Amino acid sequence: MAGGYGARTTGTDGRLFADPQPGPDESSFQIDNTSEQYYNSAYYKLHQSQLQPVPPPRVDPPRMQLADILPAAMITQIQTAGRITFHAVGDTGAARVAAIPNEGGVADAMARDVAAGGPDTPAFFFHLGDVIYNFGEAQYYYDQFYEPFRAYDRPIFAIPGNHDGFPESAAVTTLAAFLTNFCAVNPGPSPNAGGLVRSTMTQPGAYFTLDAPFVSLIGLYTNVLEGPGVISTQGGTYSSPMNDDQLNFLISELTRLKTDPDRLANRRAVVIACHHPPASADESHGGSTGLSADIDSACQAAGIWPDAVLSGHAHLYQRFTRSTGTVEIPYVVSGSGGYGLTAPRSQYPSGSAGGFTLSAGPLMDYGYLVLTVDVTAAPTLTITFRATSGSGDQDSVTVDLARHSI
Repeated sequence: MAGGYGARTTGTDGRLFADPQPGPDESSFQIDNTSEQYYNSAYYKLHQSQLQPVPPPRVDPPRMQLADILPAAMITQIQTAGRITFHAVGDTGAARVAAIPNEGGVADAMARDVAAGGPDTPAFFFHLGDVIYNFGEAQYYYDQFYEPFRAYDRPIFAIPGNHDGFPESAAVTTLAAFLTNFCAVNPGPSPNAGGLVRSTMTQPGAYFTLDAPFVSLIGLYTNVLEGPGVISTQGGTYSSPMNDDQLNFLISELTRLKTDPDRLANRRAVVIACHHPPASADESHGGSTGLSADIDSACQAAGIWPDAVLSGHAHLYQRFTRSTGTVEIPYVVSGSGGYGLTAPRSQYPSGSAGGFTLSAGPLMDYGYLVLTVDVTAAPTLTITFRATSGSGDQDSVTVDLARHSI
């Protein structure tokens, strides 16, 4: 993606999002990725089944407003239009040279969505984890994040994936580079951006809530295991360094949103985002039943169910439907951001498995999610999977926010 761009967006506090004249896509790495060798290290073999500590949030509660990031005129425009659109996808980091076009294709398509303008211009990108492979190293942020998204003229928020948090050695603190680039105290140039202008993001922590017009996203950090995803002790199944702080945070945020005036008026969608999928039909990862149970218990304690649950980790697209009484919830898996593709299982139950019914996919295709909350008439949340292979929108689901049904 080459130049030809006009003025770029400047956010609050002088935040910059995209380079004014982005150059062509890269064809090689600035720094060759050699970290795959650490999978054979004594450290990895000893610690691969151990959870890592979750850094405490910088702010309590860990919550931020989109209005504190984007210019006031953009927020007013969204509110006046009565609709907001945003992107989501996970597993973008291209660790091999051969994968550069895959991630680049996704990032370029998302940037074109923004550049196209119009009423459905995405307001931000919420990354579903695994920004950097293989161990979240700072030296690979340029090649795997800043350079591919150099033309994406909107804020990028993120939750860490397992690869972002697993340190390659005892000398590296878990999530160190992620915190530098996404949880900075103040926005400014990143030491890992190689001179590109995107400002560091100022999330309050690795897990947090993003409140935006018409939607709240609760982002969870599901830790470093290849599987399953973990956000709590699960009643004693896991011990130190795990605690129940994140589960209590989820309960607290859901409780708050239950009585939010916009939510009571069916003008606010509630979305939970977690890297590991609660359910998956891919052959390599599978679902996380303990994580699913934690989400259920938090929703039951708060008396509110989300309108959607988003995740990555499995490198394909899948959509499940979870029915709880009269509530229908799409659980959407989109780990299709560029790292690679994972084959689906040869067989998956056609009916409900563990309360989840596979409603669309699995689709082995690179692509990303486009989400729109529209409250101009009957309030809805629409989630669309947009492939970059030329096949376009491959799946879409719409949630009725008043009836909480698909």
